[in-house]
Amino acid sequence: MNIEQAKVLRPVAPPLIIDDAYTEDQHARLLDLVRQNGPWPLIVAHHFQSAEELVATTSGAMPEGVEVSLDLFLTPVFRGFLSHDGVCLYPEIQDCFYNPRFLDLVRDYWGAKYAEPEGMLFNIQGPCSGGGSPHLDATRFRGLSLDNTPVWLMNTMAKSGLFKRWQARKSQIVAWYYRGRIGGGFVYWPDGPHEQPKTLRAPMWGRAAVVENEMMFHSAQSCGTPELRKPEGLAFDSLMEPDPESEGGWRITTEGKVIQRIPEDEFRFLVHWGANVYMDLDELKLFADHTDDLTHERVFDVFLDDLKRRNVDFDPPSDPLTDTAFITLLNEVYGIDRPLIIPPEPEEDRGLAA
Repeated sequence: MNIEQAKVLRPVAPPLIIDDAYTEDQHARLLDLVRQNGPWPLIVAHHFQSAEELVATTSGAMPEGVEVSLDLFLTPVFRGFLSHDGVCLYPEIQDCFYNPRFLDLVRDYWGAKYAEPEGMLFNIQGPCSGGGSPHLDATRFRGLSLDNTPVWLMNTMAKSGLFKRWQARKSQIVAWYYRGRIGGGFVYWPDGPHEQPKTLRAPMWGRAAVVENEMMFHSAQSCGTPELRKPEGLAFDSLMEPDPESEGGWRITTEGKVIQRIPEDEFRFLVHWGANVYMDLDELKLFADHTDDLTHERVFDVFLDDLKRRNVDFDPPSDPLTDTAFITLLNEVYGIDRPLIIPPEPEEDRGLAA
């Protein structure tokens, strides 16, 4: 592991844990929206076109001799978006997105003067393995965001340390609703990937963390009975939706066939709200005026120059955004291995949750 690069991956401050992130009414409206607007695809189906791209977002490297395949990363966690480019997509949850309490929290977290809502999404799942996949969230750079740039590239940029000058200050408030009896917590490495992780343990009902997840490895703790964590028939095009045969329940389908039913008490609901943060008016204007934005061409010029400086032999990429050989090379040079210390998998029923 590149020790110096690993030191870069620490959040601006340790996560701040809060309770009652959303009111009961807000939670009910959020959940009803999810139930009414599905079915919802897997996370990987939203964000990745190749396994190499996904590896760049997680550990940045694969063990020698292991053939990279998206099937290695299929987990039954599904996602939907509640906003686009800083705009709430659903009027019924505007108070959740344009949230004064959340804006105060992220400004205080950074010690900043300004903040604006940037994005809002959700994850839904039943039993699932999680502890083996620590990852970073996609950051943002002046001129580059999720709307125009793949997740893998922005994560590689952040891990390289070459683009700090352009990197946005961001913060998230991640809230969980889970009353299952095995696992389901939030595992995170606030002191860097070489150090001991911490775990926010379930049951979590409206508990949330104010975080900088672009610069901190984190993971969902595995949850549910181990043998149910990867349903047979799970595929890249699997979907999750309410189960019409079970009140409060959910189901996973592949090509229209039900492959798993999830009772309400095993359902894990995550709501992820994010903000852009600006320390002062000058920083805000620098973003708003686009006077020092990055482009994809400029990014790859920086990478290519650095690779040459390192005396790395490589073939010029045909299309650096999609060239899997070049993506693999960037993973090898700038990748940071997964955290050294991984907590053990939760296997035991902890009893009835409060």
